[in-house]
Amino acid sequence: MGNIFAVRPGRREGPATFAGSHLDTQPTGGRYDGILGVTAGVEMLKVLSENWVETEFPVGVVNWTNEEGARFPISMVASGVWSGDIPLDRAHNLREVGGGNATMRSELERIGYLGKTPASHDAMPMAAHFELHIEQGPILETEQKKIGVVQGVQAYRWFTIDVTGRDCHTGTTPFPTRSDALLTATKLILHSHRLATAHFALASTGILTLHPGSTNTVPGRVRFSLDIRSPSDSVLDALEDALRTDFSAIARGDAAPSSSTLLGGAGTDVSAGCTRGRPCEVAWTTDSVSPAVLFHDDTIACVRAAAGWYEQTRGLTRDYAKYAF
Repeated sequence: MGNIFAVRPGRREGPATFAGSHLDTQPTGGRYDGILGVTAGVEMLKVLSENWVETEFPVGVVNWTNEEGARFPISMVASGVWSGDIPLDRAHNLREVGGGNATMRSELERIGYLGKTPASHDAMPMAAHFELHIEQGPILETEQKKIGVVQGVQAYRWFTIDVTGRDCHTGTTPFPTRSDALLTATKLILHSHRLATAHFALASTGILTLHPGSTNTVPGRVRFSLDIRSPSDSVLDALEDALRTDFSAIARGDAAPSSSTLLGGAGTDVSAGCTRGRPCEVAWTTDSVSPAVLFHDDTIACVRAAAGWYEQTRGLTRDYAKYAF
């Protein structure tokens, strides 16, 4: 899987305690992302060696492959294979986003990172793992704190949503006879934000593609990503159920039924002010599911003891969600 481990022996043999993160990042908005955690782990090994410190058990640094899922669309995929959560074949057969032909395996082979050691916690066990990471959010700055002690990570689910309507000419097709996949997708994305707000959760869309992509053609096919997150697995269950129900209703041109109880009043009509057209179809593909994780009290206590702290629940997903002890 291309994971990179460096282990410094200790006085006694046993699983190493690791520091590390990942070197891949988002196309934008990821400066110092996982890079900080990897370089901090390397610096830790360097300082121990320069000062002739002998640890009781081995310590090491790790760089996890494709943590973000920005190119191959499952996040934490290599650590997921290591932990046994993601089958190796599924990871190797992931195709790059944007319609390219490269798979994760083909790219690992191309750059010489496929490796021979099994990507498994049996082949490379861990006693514990620590990850220094930038917050990528405003909380520490708002609270005027420098260090947050992360208590756990949010649950998240990634989906691909396909909306199918019918291509038609923009100049000769009146609104009532259009089956507009893009207009429907827009309503679905807006409604996902509305429902997530009602659940005190998050919903985001980062990828949207449409076909045929012509100025004077109403799109007949649209695909978009849907990322939903919450600290609670049960909240995500409820949010997903509501979204599936409402997406089908909205695609038919009906009011969203879940909104009648969540938002008050009658079901929300996201088509208000628009001419009703012909229905579209909606299909869901589940790409990735990661439950909420609470970290071990001992690791939290170690970090808290080492620095002034501000407790946080991690809004981002991190590889350590796959190996929380």
